Amino acid sequence: MLKLEITNNAFKFIQSLSPKQFKPIHMAIYDLMKNPEPNDSIPLKGYPDFFRKDIGEYRIIYRFDSESIYIELIGKRNDDEVYKQMRRLLS
Repeated sequence: MLKLEITNNAFKFIQSLSPKQFKPIHMAIYDLMKNPEPNDSIPLKGYPDFFRKDIGEYRIIYRFDSESIYIELIGKRNDDEVYKQMRRLLS
């Protein structure tokens, strides 16, 4: 199982969730630690090292290497704010 690294932004977002919203995201992150390339994970266009995983109304943006999975951002799926944050993060 990969080691988990999570950014402050993603951690703050997780803390703001209700227990009902938190549980599926927590389970998805745990599953990604076991298998960082599940069938429903999609590489991000324009960001070759990053992937996205959708969980209900939320989206997890992450990357990984042989030792760790890095949760960069978590946000609403139907909101471009996640991608705006991604551009700011990488610039």
